Amino acid sequence: MGNQVRATLLKRLEALDNMPTLPVTLVPLLRYLEQPLDSLDMQQVVDLIAQDKSLSAQCLHMANSPLFGQWKEVESVRAAVLALGLQRMRDIAVSCSVLSLMPKDKTLLDPIVFWEHSLGCALVCRQFAQKIKFPNPDKAYLAGLLHDIGIVAHLWILASDFADTIGMARTQHIPLHEAEMSVLGQTHCTTGKILAERWHLPADVAMVVACHHDVASSTTHRDLVAVVALSDLLCRMSGLGYGYSEERQVDLLAEPGIAILQDECPSLQNFDWARFTFELEGYMEEVHRLVSLVYRPS
Repeated sequence: MGNQVRATLLKRLEALDNMPTLPVTLVPLLRYLEQPLDSLDMQQVVDLIAQDKSLSAQCLHMANSPLFGQWKEVESVRAAVLALGLQRMRDIAVSCSVLSLMPKDKTLLDPIVFWEHSLGCALVCRQFAQKIKFPNPDKAYLAGLLHDIGIVAHLWILASDFADTIGMARTQHIPLHEAEMSVLGQTHCTTGKILAERWHLPADVAMVVACHHDVASSTTHRDLVAVVALSDLLCRMSGLGYGYSEERQVDLLAEPGIAILQDECPSLQNFDWARFTFELEGYMEEVHRLVSLVYRPS
């Protein structure tokens, strides 16, 4: 069964016949938002967002949310960007674009659960990267946000088999990628790599998508892959995974990503893991607030 499913998976991936395409506005917007926030031109961000009606509408909805306490109604994309700030705009832009690709069937994997994990991983990536003086925390954020795009592909092209995968993972409380190997003969890392190439995502983000569950297999950008792999693990161990708990013991300091980062980021030597783990609770609250605003079932 495994070999047959794997062959079907690869064939469908090559064709991607049932897979929706990434909104054309996302790639240039993502590339632009990769730059340090203080170097971005507000008007260019506004112009890129305005090209997508759905994204524009979502920005206005969020800017007018009581959470941000605007004293008058926000009626333009520019006003929304000013009200929310560029960092939060990045959250919304990527969230809306990728969530628009999710199948509507929540029985496989609830889009809110999926996005809470992705956004949680992104926030943890950014904080972790800053604390260990990783040179590009914003790139770590973006890579964390997109690391699981292979799951989106699985939901479209292998829906029934992926249902079995989710069922196994939940029943046995094992990592999703381990259940994928058992049922599909392939993980979302492989499907994600193909998808990242099709979408012309940056090479370093594509490497993260392909190798975040096997850091040792990364051939380039190994420090970025390690940051995302460790952040992903921290989120899953903190209960922000795929809607079920993984029952296993984890020794973070023995993870392959640690050895890679010790060479690249000397600050890791004095890193306070206990404090950082405690701070995760605050990040999770932020994630729940943002996702409840960004994701509105139509």
